[in-house]
Amino acid sequence: MSNDRKNINYKGIVIMIAVQLIITWFMFNTEIGRIIIDGISTGFNKLIGYGSEGVAFVLGGFEIGEGGVFFFNVLLIIIFFATILSVLTYLKILPFIIKYLGWGLSKITGLPKVESFNAVNSIFFGQSEALIAIKSQFHNLNDNRLYIVSASAMGSVSASIVGAYLGMLPPQYILVALPLNMFSALIVSSMIAPVKVPKEEDKVDVKDVSNAKSFFEAMGNGALDGGKIALIVAAMLIAFIASLELVNAVFGAVFNGFTLQELLGYIISPLGILMGIPMSEVVDAGAIMGTKIVTNEFVAMLQFQGMLDAVSEKTIGIVTVFLTSFANFSSIGIIAGTVQGIDAEKGARVSGFGMKLLIGATLASMLSATIAGLFI
Repeated sequence: MSNDRKNINYKGIVIMIAVQLIITWFMFNTEIGRIIIDGISTGFNKLIGYGSEGVAFVLGGFEIGEGGVFFFNVLLIIIFFATILSVLTYLKILPFIIKYLGWGLSKITGLPKVESFNAVNSIFFGQSEALIAIKSQFHNLNDNRLYIVSASAMGSVSASIVGAYLGMLPPQYILVALPLNMFSALIVSSMIAPVKVPKEEDKVDVKDVSNAKSFFEAMGNGALDGGKIALIVAAMLIAFIASLELVNAVFGAVFNGFTLQELLGYIISPLGILMGIPMSEVVDAGAIMGTKIVTNEFVAMLQFQGMLDAVSEKTIGIVTVFLTSFANFSSIGIIAGTVQGIDAEKGARVSGFGMKLLIGATLASMLSATIAGLFI
């Protein structure tokens, strides 16, 4: 599957796996790590609470909170998180953090600076925004480098929607998944598409993600972007869940009640066993993971939310980490379309290796989930 096995950077891969193991052990198995996770989770919950106040003011007659309408209770929180992200970008706080985290990642792993910066950037911004930030570097990207930056974008999630995830699944696993998936995407993509960049070409010149001219314009832009994301996610959920029900009705008629999720569960269950999911729960967990790949993480998270009381903590942790990424079929189109808008020729190349991209990003999610499972 690798494009160039002889040039795989095994040293960098071993370093990244070691960092993943240390991060996961520290966060799950030390008192300081648990305090950090609790602190971050508390901070996010406070932000969600502030966002809920805004939602409650606008939608005063509707129930907000547990048991409320999903669109109001979860998706509209995205607007507030997107606003915060936009303001932090305008104030140059986020770009500063991303720049130096990317620099540190490049130094530690030996990966090129563009790939390292893009990997860190992908944690904070969506697939399209992360790629647009490095658009000035696209002329330097060959197919292997293009694969790595695309896989990083697909293998991560946007910080603007993390608040929505935290409203559905245990926060400690979602928060740990963010750095794990960043490293896993780099590990897998570096094996599939190894790169070696001459020192004189190893430079990064990034485009500012924010074009706001004032603080309040940044707030307004963030709110509008968040509103668009919330509506897009809502529309996709309606389409995917309705389509899933239609497919299940057809499956049920033809195969005597058998559903697409059950089929996916049996197909993925061997991999689930390797990931550490208990045998008694692996088919149900595989069904959720398969649903995520063919639809998106929101559909799968909503279905998994109803199973939390029926499965073990180990399964909850492994599946939650797996779900916390954009690795699904629809992301192929999003990434290819974004690259097409930047460089038509390279967009065609991304479309050409779209399935390989999804396989790599899915393997990255599995690697992250497996590592998390070792410490649960």
